[in-house]
Amino acid sequence: MSDIASIAQGVRDGAVDPLEPATEAVSRLHDHNEGPSGLNAFLAALSTEDVAALESVASGGRLSGVPVAVKDNMATVGFPTTCGSKILEGYQAPYEATVVRRLREEGAVIVGKTNLDEFAMGSSTENSAYGPVRNPCDPLRVPGGSSGGSAAAVASGIVPGALGSDTGGSVRQPASFCGVVGMKPTYGRVSRYGLVAFASSLDQVGMFGATVADATELLQTVAGHDPRDSTSVDRPVPDFSEERDIGAEGLEVGVPSEYFGDALEPGVKAACQRALDLLEANGARIREVSLPNTAYALSAYYVIATAEASSNLARFDGVRYGLRDSSGEDLGEMYERTRTAGFGREDKKRKIIGTFAETAG
Repeated sequence: MSDIASIAQGVRDGAVDPLEPATEAVSRLHDHNEGPSGLNAFLAALSTEDVAALESVASGGRLSGVPVAVKDNMATVGFPTTCGSKILEGYQAPYEATVVRRLREEGAVIVGKTNLDEFAMGSSTENSAYGPVRNPCDPLRVPGGSSGGSAAAVASGIVPGALGSDTGGSVRQPASFCGVVGMKPTYGRVSRYGLVAFASSLDQVGMFGATVADATELLQTVAGHDPRDSTSVDRPVPDFSEERDIGAEGLEVGVPSEYFGDALEPGVKAACQRALDLLEANGARIREVSLPNTAYALSAYYVIATAEASSNLARFDGVRYGLRDSSGEDLGEMYERTRTAGFGREDKKRKIIGTFAETAG
C-alpha cells in the first residue's frame, strides 16, 4: 500500500484509476476484519460493489482516491453512526461531520466506520457493544482505545490513514499500542461539528497515519475554522509539511521527571530512552523538566470527563432517536428501561460517577 500523497498524486496524474485504491482497501478490509480470527476493526464498510457504483471522486483534490476510515462516533451519510453502542444501533445521521465532508471534498473515499469503546469511553476497545478489536501486531493483545479500530485499520495496512477522537489519550495511546503515528491537534484547530460528544471540553478529532507524512496530510485536509462549531479557532491554517522534515538539530526536548517514576513499566521506559538517545544523536538537546501538577491530572480528568459525559449522554433517553423500550408503565420507566438496555457497563459507571460529581455540592 502506498502512502497518502503518492496515491493522490497518481490519481491526479491519471496514472491510477480513481477507484482502484478504494477497491483494494475494501478487499483488504473484508479479508482482515471478519470471522472468528478477524480484527473486528470495522462496524460498517463498503463492499467492492459499492465502490464500483460510486459516480466519481474529486480527481483534483488533495486526497484524490485515497481510502480513509472514520471512527464510528462521527456523523456520516451512507453509514450508520452507532458510537459502538446498542442505544444507537442502526442510527443514520441526517448530516455529516465537518471533518468527513472535508475529506470527501478533497477526493477521499470513506471505506468504513471503525469500532470503538462505547461512546469513546475506554482505553482498550474492549468496551464496544459489538465486540473487542484485536491488535494486528498480536491478536491476543488489545489495540488500545478508544480509537482502537482506527489504529488497527492503519496498522494492518487496510487504509493509509484514519480519523479517531481523543479525549484523554484515545488517539495517541492506541497509535502507540499498534505502532503507527497518531496525533491530537490543539483544541479548536479541527472542527468538532458532527463528533458525538463524550466530554466536550476535552474531545478533539485526531488522525492516524502509517507515517508522519500521512498524518500530516489528513490534518492539513480537515483543519480550519468552522462556523458550525463555536469552539473552532478562526486562525489561518499553516502548511504543516513545511516543518515536517526539519529534523532534530537544535530541538529542545523536555523529559518530565514525574513521568519516569518507579511505576513506569521497564519495557516502556527502555523504549522511551531509546527514542531520547536517537533524538540526542541527531542533534536534539535533552533536559529534565518538572510538571508538578501531574499528580492531580488524573483526578481532574475524571471529574471533568465524567461530569460532561453525564450531561452529554442524558440526551439518549429513547425519546428522540435510537433504542426505545416502551414496555414500562410511564415515561420514567421508559427512560430507565431504555438506558439500562442501551448502555454498557463502562458507560453506566462513568455516568454515575459524573452525576455524583455534578451533585456532590
